[in-house]
Amino acid sequence: MDEYMRNPCPWRIVDDCGGAFTMGLIGGSLFQGIKGYRNAPIGLNKRLLGSMAAIKERGPITGGHFAVWGGLFSTFDCTLVHLRGKEDPWNSIMSGALTGATLAMRQGTASVITSGVIGAVFLGLIEGMSILITQFSAQEFRPISPLDMPEHMGNQQQQQGG
Repeated sequence: MDEYMRNPCPWRIVDDCGGAFTMGLIGGSLFQGIKGYRNAPIGLNKRLLGSMAAIKERGPITGGHFAVWGGLFSTFDCTLVHLRGKEDPWNSIMSGALTGATLAMRQGTASVITSGVIGAVFLGLIEGMSILITQFSAQEFRPISPLDMPEHMGNQQQQQGG
């Protein structure tokens, strides 16, 4: 992503927090709605009421968890951009590791290390896929030279062969 198109760092944190909350709220509501429907007593009205109750109770909590993750990640990302003086995929990978480790702080050292490694690997996969997609899409828009044209290649083979 072009660094000039992104919001400046203090606003990026708030923006990412809100986006993460929205994603968590929508995804959590869908998940909790299905879970509430399945766990409710038999009968369509009871199942729908159970679904709505689960959405109201747990949907905002899931959104809040996502917002905390998004806020921490953006805070670490902005801090690393400031400290390192550049914006590259390593900032995201390190931010994922720091976010995972920070969220696991209360569960002990082993959990901190495990969550940090998982966060780094997860963000590394996301950044790697992003780079691959960018490279493939850039090749699609690469200008074609006349030497790459199929009809020119056919004429060139005829001239060489005979």
